[in-house]
Amino acid sequence: MSISLEQHIVKLLEKGDKAAISLLYENYADSLYGVILKITNNEELAEDALQESFVKIWKNSTKYDPSKAKLFTWLYRIAHNTAIDKVRSYNNRFEKEVQIDKSNVYILPAQNLNQEVIDLRAHVDRLDIKYQIVLKALFFEGLTQQEASDELDIPLGTIKSRLKIGLRELKKIYDPKNE
Repeated sequence: MSISLEQHIVKLLEKGDKAAISLLYENYADSLYGVILKITNNEELAEDALQESFVKIWKNSTKYDPSKAKLFTWLYRIAHNTAIDKVRSYNNRFEKEVQIDKSNVYILPAQNLNQEVIDLRAHVDRLDIKYQIVLKALFFEGLTQQEASDELDIPLGTIKSRLKIGLRELKKIYDPKNE
């Protein structure tokens, strides 16, 4: 009675024998890569996902249960999930990156900045104290409106009103011709 290749690999996995990973790679890498490539639609991501899949397969090799799934099904699930995670991670990272070529922050001409009104802190200090407290909490301390309400023991509606009025007063300082 001879055992199949799959059974041989399973026995090696159960023992934690490193020969199993070589056999898995030899016999399943191409198929798994094909699955991953369909999901990622990017060769570089697919290669990374395949490598990560084999690391996960090896780390979880003793957890494989042949009575629950065929070996390829188990490998497929790991590769499939890894590919989806890889795509999500890539998309999240790309969305969070600053798109310098799409930004106009570097295009702002210096002559358009009024040097007399650039110091925001100094101008906030010129406002009525009740507006100063709210603006400083929100803009300089980075609190949310709710956090400022809790921290300053001021109702949320009052925080919002003071913010609106404080910003209106600052606008008069920064743009006096549009009063």
